[in-house]
Parts: sequence; structure tokens; C-alpha cells
Amino acid sequence: MRPPAPRPCDSCPYRRDVPSGVWAREEYDKLRGFDAPTAEQPSGLFQCHQADADSTARRICAGWAGCHGDRLLGLRVALVEGRIDEATFAAAAEYQSPVALFDSGSEAADHGQADIHWPGGEAARLIGKISRTRSDLRTPESQPEQEESA
Repeated sequence: MRPPAPRPCDSCPYRRDVPSGVWAREEYDKLRGFDAPTAEQPSGLFQCHQADADSTARRICAGWAGCHGDRLLGLRVALVEGRIDEATFAAAAEYQSPVALFDSGSEAADHGQADIHWPGGEAARLIGKISRTRSDLRTPESQPEQEESA
């Protein structure tokens, strides 16, 4: 897992300027758990939504790191288990976002879920962009047809 990007992506649920309704309810609900005291948090890393779950390009979510920082149990567990190195741990724990983020996962989730049933035009544009980028989020019906080789 790579360190956070220099800035949270355009669809990051932690960004204050991202429209509501981009992600599924369950994705927003995940954000709330990281507000708990460190020992009570989920122990996994929160990956940026711009890469497939098993991609070699996957990285720690910059918004997640910027909002929760060095209080994250997932970062500590990943370091101890050798899933990230010390440089990646430090980059995430010390990350400072150049864009405004929500102050908590719950605040981000509340915002994101507010328009979940009626996402606006900008949210719809971001949903389309993510759907084209993330092959692991596509249903078989939405997969582009593959050309058969001769």
C-alpha cells in the first residue's frame, strides 16, 4: 500500500467540497468508525477509492489520513504486520491536506448521505468517473465488451 496522494482525490468523501451522494451508504458508514478511540477503531487501512481494491497502484486515502492522522489503529496495525513501511506510516500519520476536510468521519458521512437518494449533477459526474475507473465496482452487465482475439 502506497502513502497518501499529495491531495485528496476529487471524489474523496472527507473533502468538504465534494458533493453529497457520491458513494453508497455503506461506504459513508465506514467513516464513522474511525472517530472512536484508537483501540475501538476498525483495524484495517482505508484505501483511496480511485484504485481497485487489489491494484498495485492502491494507496492510503489522503482524506482519511488528513482527518484522523496519528490516531488511526489501522496505520499502527499495518506497520506492525509489515503491510506498510515506516516511511508510509509517517507520511500518513503526519499528512496535512491542502484542501479543507471534514473534522470527523461522522461529519463527512452525514454530509455524504444527505443527498444519497438524489445526487446532483456534479455527484452524478463523479459517480460516472469512478465507475469507469474502478473495474471491481462494475457489475457484469456494466463491463465493457471485450474484443475477441482471432
